[in-house]
Amino acid sequence: MIDSKLPNRFTNAAKLRKDLKTKSETEWVARGRRRALELFHAMSKRVPAYKDFLKKHQVKPATIKTFQDFSRVPSIDKDNYLRKYKLQDLCWDGKFAQKPWVIAATSGSTGEPYYFPRQPLQDSMYEIIAELYLLENFNIDKKRTLYINAFPLGIWIGGLFTYEAIYRVMLKNSYQLSIVNPGINILETINAIKNLGHQYDQIIIGAYGPFLKDIIDEGEKEGLKWKQLDMGFILSAESFSELFRDYIYKKTAIKDPYRASLNHYGTVDLGTMSHETPISIMARRLALQNEQLNELMFPDTIKLPTLTQYIPELFYFEQEKDNLLCSSTSGIPLFRYDLKDIGRVFSTKDLRAWFARCGLDLEAELKKAKIEDSLWNLPFVYVYERNDFSVSYFAFQIYPETIRKALLDTTLQESITGKFVMHVNDDKNGKQIFTINVELKKGLSDTKKITSSIAEVVIEQLLLESSEYRKIYGEYGRTRVEPVVIPWPYQDSTYFKTGTKQKWVQK
Repeated sequence: MIDSKLPNRFTNAAKLRKDLKTKSETEWVARGRRRALELFHAMSKRVPAYKDFLKKHQVKPATIKTFQDFSRVPSIDKDNYLRKYKLQDLCWDGKFAQKPWVIAATSGSTGEPYYFPRQPLQDSMYEIIAELYLLENFNIDKKRTLYINAFPLGIWIGGLFTYEAIYRVMLKNSYQLSIVNPGINILETINAIKNLGHQYDQIIIGAYGPFLKDIIDEGEKEGLKWKQLDMGFILSAESFSELFRDYIYKKTAIKDPYRASLNHYGTVDLGTMSHETPISIMARRLALQNEQLNELMFPDTIKLPTLTQYIPELFYFEQEKDNLLCSSTSGIPLFRYDLKDIGRVFSTKDLRAWFARCGLDLEAELKKAKIEDSLWNLPFVYVYERNDFSVSYFAFQIYPETIRKALLDTTLQESITGKFVMHVNDDKNGKQIFTINVELKKGLSDTKKITSSIAEVVIEQLLLESSEYRKIYGEYGRTRVEPVVIPWPYQDSTYFKTGTKQKWVQK
């Protein structure tokens, strides 16, 4: 049954890894379409809520026969589907209380938290994805490896979902792989590296970007010799710039920019859907250097998206205008689920053609980067930060990535952690005030010079990236559009409470 078992090809990671490089992308996409169609018909019969949803929208399941018919099926989301029905009616066969679940919740960043149940099938999906990239990027079949799970533990999906997947990989094969689970605890993470790291050939840290930076910076202060360790990094939850990746690589003396780290694209709704691969990282970095390539890959871009590859048979993506939809057999099965993420889907064939238009040869660039053996014949999906994860200032958007890049300036590294919360409010006269709350490093208190420096680099970055900001700056002058920078003590609970995912925007 589609809700309880993956196809057999997903039980052997070594064979699957080979198939990803030898079988055509057309075949992988066709398999994804067939499974998505199977999911639709199973849901239309066995999920009470979806059966009612289709009836209300006058969709007759028997008329949906091919993937071309998918467009005639309305997409679902939290508001028009999940919050409209009882939890049990959203589950297979209307059964919730009768089944065992692991339950996680959304962070509530765009509204009230929603609770998502998960069963072993979702753990199996993440398990095979994790095993694939641990082999491809980190050679866990050849190196004694310590995975440090520094994702949040608790109600959120990241830490426990990661633990379960890595634990399953450990048990399934004869890898010399161990896991330690400090969660969001910098001291425990550093102590684990100090006390256990010498037992292993390599250490992989799984963490959210802002917390990883804290680990690297604090570890350096605590005497960790990062450059003497063989490090790898697995990130999740949000986009980050290549400047951030370079910052981490410089601190840890990493030479291979394509294999030593990767970012997930995942949600609590569906789990880990896709991830960066060596080719996607190479393409992203080349796009930064080549304006024409950047425009072809990321049209109308105002910020750099996360670029990943995905297995369509596990997660079938569609692009509806600039919106991403995904279909997958999750605890709550979802067909054409609107992720509320802005992004696009394209093929390796598209990427090859775009390279050619820019005078680049994809295969030659792969060889130059020494990653020609890592080309998976899979489609790409990229995602921007959500529109509701930005602030509106003078009727244009300011995105967290712009501020993150500014705060990576070398002049600020001894003063701030890189975490911030931005918001726009009106003063008593109705004038918009753009405010950036910034977390200071531990023990700092003299802030006048720091806030001035932060305002300076933020203005420089906005002038560089935003034509709207340049126009407003030219018309009104610096004083009117200069951000108000408010420094906060390290881990102040107002904006920088420990144990939760960092929120960059306050509405």
